[in-house]
Amino acid sequence: MTKINSESNHETVHFLRAKTASGQSVKQKWSKDAISQLFNLSFNDLLYKAHTTHRENFDPNSVQLSTLLSIKTGGCSEDCSYCPQSARYDTEVENTPILDIDEVMTAALAAKEAGATRFCMGAAWRSPKQRDLDLVKTMVTSVKSLGMETCATLGMLKDGQAEQLKEAGLDYYNHNLDTAPELYGDIISTRTYQDRLDTLDRVRAADINVCCGGIVGLGESLSERAGLIEQLANLPEPPESVPINLLTQVEGTPAMGTEPLDHLDFIRTIAVARITMPKSFVRLSAGREVMDDGIQALAFFAGANSIFYGDELLTTGNPNVEKDKLLFKRLGIKNI
Repeated sequence: MTKINSESNHETVHFLRAKTASGQSVKQKWSKDAISQLFNLSFNDLLYKAHTTHRENFDPNSVQLSTLLSIKTGGCSEDCSYCPQSARYDTEVENTPILDIDEVMTAALAAKEAGATRFCMGAAWRSPKQRDLDLVKTMVTSVKSLGMETCATLGMLKDGQAEQLKEAGLDYYNHNLDTAPELYGDIISTRTYQDRLDTLDRVRAADINVCCGGIVGLGESLSERAGLIEQLANLPEPPESVPINLLTQVEGTPAMGTEPLDHLDFIRTIAVARITMPKSFVRLSAGREVMDDGIQALAFFAGANSIFYGDELLTTGNPNVEKDKLLFKRLGIKNI
Protein backbone atom coordinates (compact mmCIF):
# COMPACT_ATOMS: atom_id res chain seq x y z
CA MET A 1 0.00 0.00 0.00
CA THR A 2 1.12 3.55 -0.63
CA LYS A 3 0.47 6.78 1.21
CA ILE A 4 1.23 10.40 0.47
CA ASN A 5 1.60 13.63 2.40
CA SER A 6 1.18 17.00 0.69
CA GLU A 7 3.20 20.15 1.19
CA SER A 8 1.92 23.21 -0.74
CA ASN A 9 1.55 22.20 -4.40
CA HIS A 10 4.28 19.58 -4.14
CA GLU A 11 3.95 16.16 -2.64
CA THR A 12 6.23 13.91 -0.65
CA VAL A 13 5.53 10.22 -1.17
CA HIS A 14 5.97 7.71 1.62
CA PHE A 15 5.63 4.03 0.80
CA LEU A 16 4.23 1.85 3.55
CA ARG A 17 6.51 -1.18 3.31
CA ALA A 18 5.18 -4.71 3.28
CA LYS A 19 5.96 -6.69 6.41
CA THR A 20 7.42 -10.16 6.78
CA ALA A 21 5.74 -12.92 8.75
CA SER A 22 7.70 -11.78 11.82
CA GLY A 23 6.30 -8.26 11.42
CA GLN A 24 9.56 -6.68 10.25
CA SER A 25 9.34 -4.06 7.50
CA VAL A 26 10.76 -4.99 4.12
CA LYS A 27 13.74 -2.77 3.30
CA GLN A 28 13.40 -0.28 0.45
CA LYS A 29 14.92 -1.87 -2.63
CA TRP A 30 16.46 1.26 -4.14
CA SER A 31 17.34 4.57 -2.50
CA LYS A 32 17.40 7.81 -4.44
CA ASP A 33 21.12 8.15 -3.70
CA ALA A 34 21.84 4.70 -5.14
CA ILE A 35 19.82 5.51 -8.27
CA SER A 36 21.61 8.85 -8.67
CA GLN A 37 24.93 7.01 -8.47
CA LEU A 38 23.82 4.83 -11.37
CA PHE A 39 22.94 7.91 -13.44
CA ASN A 40 26.39 9.33 -12.68
CA LEU A 41 28.33 6.29 -13.87
CA SER A 42 30.32 6.69 -17.05
CA PHE A 43 28.13 5.93 -20.07
CA ASN A 44 30.01 2.75 -20.97
CA ASP A 45 29.98 1.42 -17.40
CA LEU A 46 26.26 2.13 -17.05
CA LEU A 47 25.40 0.41 -20.33
CA TYR A 48 27.60 -2.57 -19.47
CA LYS A 49 25.80 -3.00 -16.16
CA ALA A 50 22.37 -2.56 -17.74
CA HIS A 51 23.06 -4.93 -20.62
CA THR A 52 24.45 -7.56 -18.26
CA THR A 53 21.29 -7.29 -16.16
CA HIS A 54 19.17 -7.51 -19.29
CA ARG A 55 20.86 -10.70 -20.47
CA GLU A 56 20.42 -12.29 -17.06
CA ASN A 57 16.64 -11.86 -17.28
CA PHE A 58 15.60 -11.69 -20.95
CA ASP A 59 16.57 -12.72 -24.45
CA PRO A 60 18.49 -9.57 -25.48
CA ASN A 61 17.44 -9.98 -29.10
CA SER A 62 13.68 -10.09 -28.54
CA VAL A 63 11.32 -7.12 -28.35
CA GLN A 64 7.61 -7.18 -27.46
CA LEU A 65 5.34 -5.25 -29.85
CA SER A 66 2.28 -3.34 -28.69
CA THR A 67 -0.07 -1.17 -30.72
CA LEU A 68 -1.88 1.79 -29.15
CA LEU A 69 -5.24 3.08 -30.36
CA SER A 70 -7.00 6.21 -29.13
CA ILE A 71 -10.59 5.06 -28.64
CA LYS A 72 -11.68 8.45 -27.26
CA THR A 73 -9.69 11.52 -28.30
CA GLY A 74 -9.59 15.05 -26.90
CA GLY A 75 -11.80 17.03 -24.56
CA CYS A 76 -10.06 15.89 -21.37
CA SER A 77 -10.73 18.00 -18.27
CA GLU A 78 -7.24 17.47 -16.83
CA ASP A 79 -4.43 20.03 -17.11
CA CYS A 80 -1.38 17.79 -17.78
CA SER A 81 1.01 20.37 -19.21
CA TYR A 82 2.41 18.05 -21.89
CA CYS A 83 -0.89 16.73 -23.27
CA PRO A 84 -2.59 18.08 -26.41
CA GLN A 85 -5.81 16.23 -25.47
CA SER A 86 -6.56 18.64 -22.63
CA ALA A 87 -9.61 20.82 -23.30
CA ARG A 88 -7.75 23.67 -21.58
CA TYR A 89 -5.19 24.11 -24.37
CA ASP A 90 -5.50 25.39 -27.92
CA THR A 91 -4.13 22.49 -29.94
CA GLU A 92 -5.21 20.86 -33.18
CA VAL A 93 -6.66 17.85 -31.33
CA GLU A 94 -10.44 17.76 -31.62
CA ASN A 95 -12.87 16.35 -29.07
CA THR A 96 -14.31 13.24 -30.73
CA PRO A 97 -16.76 10.59 -29.49
CA ILE A 98 -15.71 7.11 -28.49
CA LEU A 99 -15.04 4.74 -31.40
CA ASP A 100 -17.52 2.01 -32.16
CA ILE A 101 -16.60 -1.64 -31.77
CA ASP A 102 -16.16 -2.22 -35.53
CA GLU A 103 -13.53 0.53 -35.76
CA VAL A 104 -11.65 -0.92 -32.81
CA MET A 105 -11.74 -4.47 -34.19
CA THR A 106 -10.52 -3.30 -37.61
CA ALA A 107 -7.56 -1.60 -35.95
CA ALA A 108 -6.84 -4.61 -33.73
CA LEU A 109 -6.87 -7.01 -36.68
CA ALA A 110 -4.50 -4.76 -38.61
CA ALA A 111 -2.18 -4.58 -35.60
CA LYS A 112 -2.16 -8.36 -35.24
CA GLU A 113 -1.43 -8.85 -38.93
CA ALA A 114 1.48 -6.39 -38.63
CA GLY A 115 2.98 -8.46 -35.80
CA ALA A 116 1.75 -6.77 -32.61
CA THR A 117 0.92 -9.13 -29.75
CA ARG A 118 -0.71 -6.60 -27.40
CA PHE A 119 -3.43 -4.09 -28.25
CA CYS A 120 -3.70 -1.04 -26.02
CA MET A 121 -6.78 1.20 -25.90
CA GLY A 122 -6.48 4.75 -24.60
CA ALA A 123 -9.25 7.20 -23.70
CA ALA A 124 -8.89 10.89 -22.80
CA TRP A 125 -10.91 10.72 -19.59
CA ARG A 126 -10.22 11.85 -16.06
CA SER A 127 -12.06 8.70 -14.97
CA PRO A 128 -14.46 6.46 -16.92
CA LYS A 129 -18.20 6.66 -16.30
CA GLN A 130 -19.99 3.33 -16.01
CA ARG A 131 -21.56 3.64 -19.47
CA ASP A 132 -18.08 4.23 -20.92
CA LEU A 133 -16.62 1.33 -18.98
CA ASP A 134 -19.33 -0.97 -20.34
CA LEU A 135 -18.27 -0.09 -23.90
CA VAL A 136 -14.59 -0.63 -23.10
CA LYS A 137 -15.36 -4.01 -21.53
CA THR A 138 -16.96 -5.13 -24.79
CA MET A 139 -13.90 -3.92 -26.69
CA VAL A 140 -11.56 -5.79 -24.35
CA THR A 141 -13.48 -9.05 -24.68
CA SER A 142 -13.66 -8.71 -28.48
CA VAL A 143 -9.94 -7.94 -28.91
CA LYS A 144 -9.09 -10.78 -26.53
CA SER A 145 -10.99 -13.15 -28.83
CA LEU A 146 -8.37 -12.43 -31.54
CA GLY A 147 -5.70 -14.05 -29.37
CA MET A 148 -4.07 -10.74 -28.47
CA GLU A 149 -3.15 -9.40 -25.04
CA THR A 150 -5.21 -6.38 -24.03
CA CYS A 151 -4.25 -3.16 -22.28
CA ALA A 152 -6.25 -0.05 -21.40
CA THR A 153 -5.47 3.43 -20.14
CA LEU A 154 -8.66 5.19 -19.11
CA GLY A 155 -7.61 7.54 -16.33
CA MET A 156 -8.30 7.03 -12.64
CA LEU A 157 -10.30 3.97 -11.60
CA LYS A 158 -12.89 3.94 -8.84
CA ASP A 159 -13.55 1.05 -6.48
CA GLY A 160 -14.88 -1.95 -8.39
CA GLN A 161 -13.93 -0.75 -11.88
CA ALA A 162 -10.66 -2.69 -12.09
CA GLU A 163 -12.52 -5.86 -11.16
CA GLN A 164 -14.96 -5.28 -14.02
CA LEU A 165 -12.07 -4.88 -16.47
CA LYS A 166 -10.43 -8.03 -15.14
CA GLU A 167 -13.66 -9.97 -15.66
CA ALA A 168 -13.81 -8.69 -19.25
CA GLY A 169 -10.35 -10.14 -19.85
CA LEU A 170 -8.04 -7.14 -19.49
CA ASP A 171 -4.39 -8.17 -19.15
CA TYR A 172 -2.68 -4.82 -18.46
CA TYR A 173 -3.73 -1.42 -17.17
CA ASN A 174 -1.55 1.62 -17.88
CA HIS A 175 -1.41 4.47 -15.39
CA ASN A 176 1.84 6.42 -15.35
CA LEU A 177 3.34 8.36 -12.46
CA ASP A 178 4.66 10.81 -15.08
CA THR A 179 7.46 12.36 -13.01
CA ALA A 180 9.00 12.61 -9.55
CA PRO A 181 6.80 13.72 -6.63
CA GLU A 182 8.82 16.90 -6.13
CA LEU A 183 8.18 18.08 -9.73
CA TYR A 184 4.66 16.70 -10.10
CA GLY A 185 2.85 19.83 -8.87
CA ASP A 186 4.51 21.89 -11.62
CA ILE A 187 3.24 19.50 -14.31
CA ILE A 188 -0.30 18.62 -13.18
CA SER A 189 -2.71 20.17 -10.69
CA THR A 190 -6.02 18.41 -11.40
CA ARG A 191 -5.10 15.06 -9.89
CA THR A 192 -2.65 14.21 -7.13
CA TYR A 193 0.19 11.74 -6.94
CA GLN A 194 -1.90 9.89 -4.39
CA ASP A 195 -4.74 9.59 -6.93
CA ARG A 196 -2.34 7.81 -9.26
CA LEU A 197 -1.05 5.50 -6.55
CA ASP A 198 -4.60 4.65 -5.49
CA THR A 199 -5.47 3.60 -9.04
CA LEU A 200 -2.34 1.42 -9.18
CA ASP A 201 -3.38 -0.19 -5.90
CA ARG A 202 -6.83 -0.98 -7.34
CA VAL A 203 -5.33 -2.46 -10.51
CA ARG A 204 -2.93 -4.64 -8.54
CA ALA A 205 -5.68 -5.78 -6.14
CA ALA A 206 -7.77 -6.90 -9.14
CA ASP A 207 -4.86 -9.06 -10.35
CA ILE A 208 -4.32 -7.05 -13.53
CA ASN A 209 -0.74 -6.54 -14.72
CA VAL A 210 0.51 -3.02 -14.07
CA CYS A 211 1.95 -0.85 -16.84
CA CYS A 212 3.46 2.23 -15.21
CA GLY A 213 6.27 4.55 -16.20
CA GLY A 214 6.86 8.22 -16.82
CA ILE A 215 8.03 11.03 -19.05
CA VAL A 216 11.54 12.46 -19.23
CA GLY A 217 12.42 15.76 -20.84
CA LEU A 218 9.89 17.77 -18.83
CA GLY A 219 12.66 20.06 -17.61
CA GLU A 220 13.42 17.83 -14.64
CA SER A 221 16.80 17.74 -12.91
CA LEU A 222 18.86 14.57 -12.73
CA SER A 223 17.78 14.26 -9.10
CA GLU A 224 14.13 14.46 -10.14
CA ARG A 225 14.70 11.88 -12.87
CA ALA A 226 16.19 9.60 -10.23
CA GLY A 227 13.14 10.36 -8.07
CA LEU A 228 10.80 9.01 -10.75
CA ILE A 229 12.78 5.77 -11.00
CA GLU A 230 12.81 5.55 -7.20
CA GLN A 231 9.02 5.64 -7.08
CA LEU A 232 8.64 3.02 -9.81
CA ALA A 233 11.27 0.63 -8.50
CA ASN A 234 9.92 0.79 -4.95
CA LEU A 235 6.27 0.18 -5.69
CA PRO A 236 5.04 -2.76 -3.57
CA GLU A 237 5.51 -4.87 -6.70
CA PRO A 238 7.48 -3.50 -9.67
CA PRO A 239 5.33 -2.86 -12.76
CA GLU A 240 5.29 -5.69 -15.26
CA SER A 241 5.70 -3.06 -17.98
CA VAL A 242 7.58 0.24 -17.61
CA PRO A 243 7.09 2.73 -20.48
CA ILE A 244 9.79 5.40 -20.63
CA ASN A 245 8.53 8.33 -22.70
CA LEU A 246 10.57 11.17 -24.17
CA LEU A 247 8.49 14.35 -24.08
CA THR A 248 6.84 15.01 -27.43
CA GLN A 249 6.37 18.75 -27.58
CA VAL A 250 3.06 19.88 -29.08
CA GLU A 251 2.25 23.45 -30.05
CA GLY A 252 -0.31 24.97 -27.70
CA THR A 253 0.63 22.98 -24.60
CA PRO A 254 2.51 24.60 -21.69
CA ALA A 255 5.38 22.12 -22.14
CA MET A 256 6.08 23.48 -25.62
CA GLY A 257 9.48 25.17 -25.66
CA THR A 258 11.01 23.02 -22.92
CA GLU A 259 14.74 22.49 -23.44
CA PRO A 260 15.01 19.16 -25.30
CA LEU A 261 16.61 16.29 -23.40
CA ASP A 262 19.94 14.99 -24.66
CA HIS A 263 19.18 11.60 -26.20
CA LEU A 264 22.11 10.05 -24.36
CA ASP A 265 20.43 11.07 -21.09
CA PHE A 266 17.31 9.30 -22.33
CA ILE A 267 19.40 6.16 -22.88
CA ARG A 268 20.76 6.52 -19.35
CA THR A 269 17.17 6.52 -18.07
CA ILE A 270 16.40 3.30 -19.97
CA ALA A 271 19.54 1.72 -18.52
CA VAL A 272 18.75 2.74 -14.94
CA ALA A 273 15.18 1.48 -15.31
CA ARG A 274 16.55 -1.87 -16.49
CA ILE A 275 18.97 -2.19 -13.57
CA THR A 276 16.46 -1.20 -10.90
CA MET A 277 13.56 -3.24 -12.35
CA PRO A 278 15.35 -6.27 -13.81
CA LYS A 279 12.25 -8.44 -14.30
CA SER A 280 10.07 -5.74 -15.90
CA PHE A 281 9.59 -5.12 -19.59
CA VAL A 282 11.01 -1.65 -20.27
CA ARG A 283 9.21 0.04 -23.15
CA LEU A 284 10.89 2.46 -25.51
CA SER A 285 7.74 4.53 -25.77
CA ALA A 286 6.85 8.03 -27.01
CA GLY A 287 9.53 10.08 -28.73
CA ARG A 288 10.94 7.44 -31.08
CA GLU A 289 10.03 9.49 -34.14
CA VAL A 290 12.79 12.01 -33.26
CA MET A 291 15.40 9.33 -32.49
CA ASP A 292 17.73 8.06 -35.17
CA ASP A 293 18.36 4.34 -35.58
CA GLY A 294 21.60 4.52 -33.60
CA ILE A 295 19.87 5.93 -30.52
CA GLN A 296 17.13 3.31 -30.74
CA ALA A 297 19.76 0.57 -31.06
CA LEU A 298 21.44 1.90 -27.91
CA ALA A 299 18.09 1.81 -26.12
CA PHE A 300 17.64 -1.88 -26.97
CA PHE A 301 21.21 -2.57 -25.83
CA ALA A 302 20.53 -0.68 -22.58
CA GLY A 303 17.57 -2.93 -21.80
CA ALA A 304 14.49 -1.70 -23.67
CA ASN A 305 12.56 -4.75 -24.82
CA SER A 306 9.16 -3.40 -25.78
CA ILE A 307 7.94 -0.72 -28.20
CA PHE A 308 4.72 0.79 -29.42
CA TYR A 309 4.33 -0.42 -32.99
CA GLY A 310 2.30 1.55 -35.50
CA ASP A 311 2.16 4.93 -37.17
CA GLU A 312 0.59 6.91 -34.31
CA LEU A 313 0.55 7.07 -30.50
CA LEU A 314 -2.84 8.45 -29.44
CA THR A 315 -2.35 11.85 -31.11
CA THR A 316 1.39 12.04 -31.86
CA GLY A 317 3.57 10.43 -34.51
CA ASN A 318 5.51 7.16 -34.35
CA PRO A 319 7.92 5.46 -36.79
CA ASN A 320 6.00 3.51 -39.42
CA VAL A 321 5.76 -0.25 -39.31
CA GLU A 322 7.98 -0.92 -42.32
CA LYS A 323 10.76 1.26 -40.91
CA ASP A 324 10.61 -0.67 -37.63
CA LYS A 325 10.73 -4.00 -39.45
CA LEU A 326 13.81 -2.88 -41.35
CA LEU A 327 15.51 -1.70 -38.16
CA PHE A 328 14.78 -5.01 -36.42
CA LYS A 329 16.23 -6.89 -39.40
CA ARG A 330 19.40 -4.78 -39.34
CA LEU A 331 19.80 -5.35 -35.59
CA GLY A 332 18.92 -9.05 -35.66
CA ILE A 333 15.96 -8.47 -33.32
CA LYS A 334 12.88 -10.69 -33.36
CA ASN A 335 9.49 -9.64 -32.08
CA ILE A 336 7.59 -11.45 -29.36
